[in-house]
Amino acid sequence: MGKIFKFESDVDTDQIIASQYLLYPSIEEMAPHTFESLDPDFAGMVRAGDYVVARDNFGCGSSREQAPRVLKELGVKAVLANSFARIFYRNAINIGLPVIVCKGLCDHVKAGDDLEVSLTEGVARVGGQAFACTKLPENLQTILDQGGLIASLEKPSQDKED
Repeated sequence: MGKIFKFESDVDTDQIIASQYLLYPSIEEMAPHTFESLDPDFAGMVRAGDYVVARDNFGCGSSREQAPRVLKELGVKAVLANSFARIFYRNAINIGLPVIVCKGLCDHVKAGDDLEVSLTEGVARVGGQAFACTKLPENLQTILDQGGLIASLEKPSQDKED
């Protein structure tokens, strides 16, 4: 169970992490500036296991991979939205940040609500209500469990002979 941080539609990657912070040498140094223009308190308030909930087209804009990385660095457990920009979605999967399509959730929650998400069931629960979300296919869940596509590809294959 985690707290909800709620955003509207068309949150672009520059709003997630502004371009001037891309000059910083590490994700750890960028992370305190996450959502600075939309919610200056976000980085100081978010805790490991919290969730970002948004409306449509989350992660639009540039293809910067730092956008999902700063969310993961701050401990965001998953992003749930009505829809995602394709490149943000792919970048999130690449680094192991679950991104879940959950249409209508944003209409029924407020910032600070407690949210529980079951990726395997495809259900988000808040305030006694259950919302159907896209259930992740088993192979995608395996990739996320391994820390993302990049980490998954770096693991030695169990099928290889020595």
